[in-house]
Amino acid sequence: MKLNIIFTFLIAFTLSSCNSSAQEQFTIQIEPFSINEAPGIQSYSLGKTSDGKWLILGGRIDGLHKRRPFEAFLKKENNTSVFVIDPEINKTWETDLSVLPASIFEQLQSTNQEFQQRDNTLYVIGGYGYSDTKGNHTTYSNLTAIDIDGLSKAIIEGSNISSYFRQISDANLAVTGGQLGLLNDTFYLCGGQYFEGRYNPMGPDHGPGFTQEYTNEIRKFKIEDDGINLSISNYSAEKDPQNLHRRDYNMVPQIFPDLTKGFTMFSGVFQYDANIPWLNSVDVNDNGFKVNNDFNQYLSQYHNAKVPVYNSEKNEMMTIFFGGLSQYQYDNKGDLIKDDQVPFVKTISMVTRHQDGSMTEKDLGIKMPAFLGSGAEFIPVSNEAIYLENEIVNLNSLKQGKTLIGYIYGGIESSEGNIFFRNNGTQSTASNQAFKVYLTK
Repeated sequence: MKLNIIFTFLIAFTLSSCNSSAQEQFTIQIEPFSINEAPGIQSYSLGKTSDGKWLILGGRIDGLHKRRPFEAFLKKENNTSVFVIDPEINKTWETDLSVLPASIFEQLQSTNQEFQQRDNTLYVIGGYGYSDTKGNHTTYSNLTAIDIDGLSKAIIEGSNISSYFRQISDANLAVTGGQLGLLNDTFYLCGGQYFEGRYNPMGPDHGPGFTQEYTNEIRKFKIEDDGINLSISNYSAEKDPQNLHRRDYNMVPQIFPDLTKGFTMFSGVFQYDANIPWLNSVDVNDNGFKVNNDFNQYLSQYHNAKVPVYNSEKNEMMTIFFGGLSQYQYDNKGDLIKDDQVPFVKTISMVTRHQDGSMTEKDLGIKMPAFLGSGAEFIPVSNEAIYLENEIVNLNSLKQGKTLIGYIYGGIESSEGNIFFRNNGTQSTASNQAFKVYLTK
């Protein structure tokens, strides 16, 4: 659904170090804009060309999945195309993926894949969807490597795309709803689940049966890739059934107080005893992982658009979350309200990790223009002066004034907060809305 009125939202807030009275202000603005022929799509995989275009594939073209098994995750609502989007000239190109071999075509139309770009290659792992080959819904065990620039050029020129894909299969990669990170040339496949069969909220003993197994792991490996041969090496896994039992969450690159680099696994779902999110977080680096039970994240608990910002002068790591779904939100009186249905929200929030390691969260006081953000991505601009490694905004390098730092695109747009228990497919859509994201220092 397009927004017919142009909104500009100004988020003003003050950041302060817990050990300093000095203050530094900046603002974030999101400005909607339209991209010609851009698809409505959610929970997709993303790559960026060397000149800043977006390569988008996978995901779904419907809104929130329905409850009844025979209506949920339908094949006809898979995204079976690959898109190239140029946000600067507002133009979209599209090619049908059905020309590819069945194993590649089936995986690349699945949803909630894990993906990561290294140089000019987009690596896509897993994903869940209907497989004609199996005659059932499945979680794919494939790793597909995609030549981003080559494929994008072929799509724009209307030439054959088949040579730009390579694929291998490995049972350890059969994961959906996890996150894939890259640190020191090692890939981190964190959390997620294996799901086989048709979705059924009543459980496998009531109607269509299924197999659901959370990985409860952080899986580490290298991807050996010379441009022709593709393989996995140095595989290892760390298991923690309590703290790594999460999926559909946000994993965000971080710089920790001791200046090591890694990721934080924020929140996610579901707890063992109830269908509600976890509130704690898990920090991951090349030495392992550490659970943070001293901080609860209340305001953003499903995968949504987010942007990390680092202030090196204060050694503060900030992560801004845009919309999505949440068990908690603040009402007009400033009271924190709990809703165990975990509705769509318009909240824009920020989590700050201070130089002493403590973490705080705040509602930034303004809203998304609609129930947007869930299943969307923040897409950084191609400007190395703005970003540190792993696409963390380098606050200290930014000039005074207003800087375009990236875009938010796609995801689910819902008509209301709580729609799941009466969802017939009309209450939400896959959004084609885009936003320019500005930081003003």
